Amino acid sequence: AIARVLVIRPDFIVADEPLSMLDVSVRSAILRLMMDIKTRFDLTYLFITHDLAVARYICDIIAVMYVGKIVEIAPVELLFRNALHPYTRALLDAIPVATPEERHERFLPKGEVPSPINPPPGCRFHPRCPFLLPPCQEVEPELKEIETNHYVACYLV
Repeated sequence: AIARVLVIRPDFIVADEPLSMLDVSVRSAILRLMMDIKTRFDLTYLFITHDLAVARYICDIIAVMYVGKIVEIAPVELLFRNALHPYTRALLDAIPVATPEERHERFLPKGEVPSPINPPPGCRFHPRCPFLLPPCQEVEPELKEIETNHYVACYLV
């Protein structure tokens, strides 16, 4: 599949969960191949994944979505160092840690993910958010720049 795409010499590739059904050893080989191709052909990827650890390796900027809406955008290291949206924090907490000393209290959202066909009013994460504020249930927060190149859609910040 990668070779077929490269034949047309694209500048931009949408890679939607390209590693999802691969064995762990094959995943790392494909990820290294994608990084090599990115450099060699000066490509831009839109890399869609649920795995923030993989995104950290391949991406320069990460946009976190929840039920079809972007809730946070930041350069990779800034997002990992200073995640501001509660859903982004939950995703980061879900990344396994290598050593027991690095473990900390994890935030796991309660409840079910709402339907994207019939999302809740206001912030789509509000039914699962432990930091609920009055406007969260009524008005969808706008994505706003909190610091240089760091955008968040949340009333907490």
